[in-house]
Amino acid sequence: MFATTPLRLVAVSAGLSQPSSTRLLADRLAHAARERLAAEQDRAVEVRVVELRDLAVDIAHHLVSGFPSTGLRETIDAVTEADGLIAVTPVFTASYSGLFKSFFDLIDPTALTGKPVALAATGGTARHSLVLEHALRPLFAYLRAVTVPTSVYAASEDWGSSGDEYTEGLPSRIRRAGGELASAVLGRAVSGPARAKGLDDGEDAVVPFEQQLAELGLD
Repeated sequence: MFATTPLRLVAVSAGLSQPSSTRLLADRLAHAARERLAAEQDRAVEVRVVELRDLAVDIAHHLVSGFPSTGLRETIDAVTEADGLIAVTPVFTASYSGLFKSFFDLIDPTALTGKPVALAATGGTARHSLVLEHALRPLFAYLRAVTVPTSVYAASEDWGSSGDEYTEGLPSRIRRAGGELASAVLGRAVSGPARAKGLDDGEDAVVPFEQQLAELGLD
């Protein structure tokens, strides 16, 4: 029998305002990933959204003292133990926010090894969209996470836009990134049990996401 423990998705939002477009993007990505996971397997899916603004003081104290508060320790554990992670930051000075970076500075460099991660960012204009490639993707490569191919940037004008004949609108990009994260999570979660039960003998088995990247020469 397959494991009945739920799959766990954690979305980290570094938005500072309330309400926040960063939190909204995190929610929509989590919904897209959860919807795809629910459609493709019969395990429950738990989603947790972490608002770093609520932990800002605890993060600062941990950076200078080396001791996390109970709430921060529990949040770090939730992130490192999640089956899939969504990381969303507002753009500050052409990069991720200081709060976002400070939180991930507290994560052990090996704790996210192999973990599927969807990256996203919000900003005032589309000029900052490359922050996903020159800042966020290298950060998570250092943390040894497996980032999904589609990252999502949402400028102010993207909200409510359906795109045009040349550019996908924000909803389409969210669905694609959420679907890729779901596929990566399933590949990581199912590959072990499938081998143990011999499902790869005469049946289609899910290929781990890391193996798929390796076969494409992208590892």
